[in-house]
Amino acid sequence: MTLFGELVRQRRQTAEEFSEAAEVFAREHGLKGTISPRHVRRLASGKRDDGRDLGPVTAATGRLLEEMLGVPIERLLESVEQVAPTATEDELALRARFAAGRALDLDTVGLMRHKLDITRVIDRKLGASALRSELCAQIDHMERVLRDVLDQPVRAALAELLVDAAALAGWQSLDQGQVNDSWNHYDTAKAAAREARSVELEAYACAGQAVVLLDIGEADAAVDLTRHALELARGRVPRLLYSWLSAGYGEACAASGSRAQCLIAFDDALRSMPACVDASETPYLVFDSTHLARWRGNALARLGDQEAIEVLSDVLRRLDPTFARAETTLRVDLAQVLMANGAKDEAATHVERARLLAAQVGSQRQQKRLTALA
Repeated sequence: MTLFGELVRQRRQTAEEFSEAAEVFAREHGLKGTISPRHVRRLASGKRDDGRDLGPVTAATGRLLEEMLGVPIERLLESVEQVAPTATEDELALRARFAAGRALDLDTVGLMRHKLDITRVIDRKLGASALRSELCAQIDHMERVLRDVLDQPVRAALAELLVDAAALAGWQSLDQGQVNDSWNHYDTAKAAAREARSVELEAYACAGQAVVLLDIGEADAAVDLTRHALELARGRVPRLLYSWLSAGYGEACAASGSRAQCLIAFDDALRSMPACVDASETPYLVFDSTHLARWRGNALARLGDQEAIEVLSDVLRRLDPTFARAETTLRVDLAQVLMANGAKDEAATHVERARLLAAQVGSQRQQKRLTALA
C-alpha cells in the first residue's frame, strides 16, 4: 500500500467516495485535475491492474492530491508498511474488564440472587448488624461488574439484582440510624432500576427511600415521593407491589397529618392485595395481608387513633415470630398508642419486650423511638 492508500483508509472512504470528494474539491478550488475510482485504487496499491509499477501521475492530478492531502505527490506514492497498531496499557485494561464481564452469565446472576435471598432471611431474624458489611461488599462488586458487562440480558438481570441488594442495604442502614448511607443506597437502587428499564423496581426504590424522609421529619416530601412511586406504578406492576406502594403512601400521609388521604390509601392497598400471594412476581418484597395490617396499625398510631390498639394487637398474634425487626416495630407502635390512651402498665410490657428485641437485632432506629417514649 502507498501512503496515499493509507490516507484514504484513514479517511474511511471507498475509492468511489474519494473520487467524488476530489471532484468537489477541484471544483471549489478551481483545479483541473480529476481522479477516477479506478485510478484511486491504482494509486492506493502502487500497481497497475496488470501488476506493473505505476507510471507518472499527470501534473493536474498530482496538484489536486497535494492540495487535498497536504503531502507532496512523490511522498504520496511511496509504499508504507501496514503494521497493526500496538494496544496501549489502557486499552488492554479495558479489554480485560470486558473479558471478565463476559464470564458473568445468567446462571451466575441466579446464584448471586440466591445468596441475597439468604441474606434477607438472616437480616429479618438477626438484624442489620449481622451481615451489613458483607452486603455492602456485594453491592460494590455488583456495581463494578455491571460497568463491564456487554451482554444486555445479563446486564439487565444484574441491574435488577442490584436494585434488590441496594434497597435492602438502604433499609439496614436506616435501621442502624445511618440515614445518609440509607439515602445513598436507595439512590443506587433507583439508578440500577433505570439501567434495567424497570418501572416496577424504580417505584419500589422510590417508596423505600421515602421512609428515610419520614425518619428525618420530611413528611411532606415523603408524601410527594410515594405519590410519584404510585404514579409510576399505576397499571404497570403486580398487584402485590401496588398494594405495598399504596400502604407506603398511606404511611406518609399519616405522618403529614392527612387522615382522610391515609385511610383512602390503605383501602386502596387492601383492594389491591391479591387473594393468593405469588412471591415469584416480586422476589424482593416480603408482604402480605398481615404486614399490611401492621402498616395500617402503625399509621393509625401516628394519627393517635385508638383503633390502632385493636389492629396492632391482632397483628401481634398473627405475626411470624421469625420477623424479629417487624415485631420490634409493632411493639413500639403499640406502646406508643397505649401510652397515649393512658394504659401505661400494658405499654410497659411491650416496651420491655421491644427493648430486648431492639438490642437483639441491633436496631438503633427502634431504640431511638423507645428512648423518646421514656
